[in-house]
Amino acid sequence: MIRKLIKPNFKEIKQKSSQDQKRKPPPPYKTHAENYYYIKQMNNRTQLVFELLSGDVLKGILDWYDEKCLKVKKADGSALIVFKSQIKYIYKNPDFAEPKREEPAAGR
Repeated sequence: MIRKLIKPNFKEIKQKSSQDQKRKPPPPYKTHAENYYYIKQMNNRTQLVFELLSGDVLKGILDWYDEKCLKVKKADGSALIVFKSQIKYIYKNPDFAEPKREEPAAGR
């Protein structure tokens, strides 16, 4: 039995590998998830708690937002503008009981 030595063509291999390894584009810089969250909370008039880097706690409803700040309406009617850079985190107010929506009964 005679075996032939097959010598690969390295130029073809490099061209194929460079075509197969097309780089995946980086993720977009702006995903708009933050904007979506703010709009959802504003439309639902959700009671939120804003904890600031200074340790202060604000409770209120998000009135509007900007690129760098948020306007929070407090229960007493006053409003504050808070810079986003000073907010530690935001969450729904656990003390505020949201009215449960009644779902229609299952079809008969």
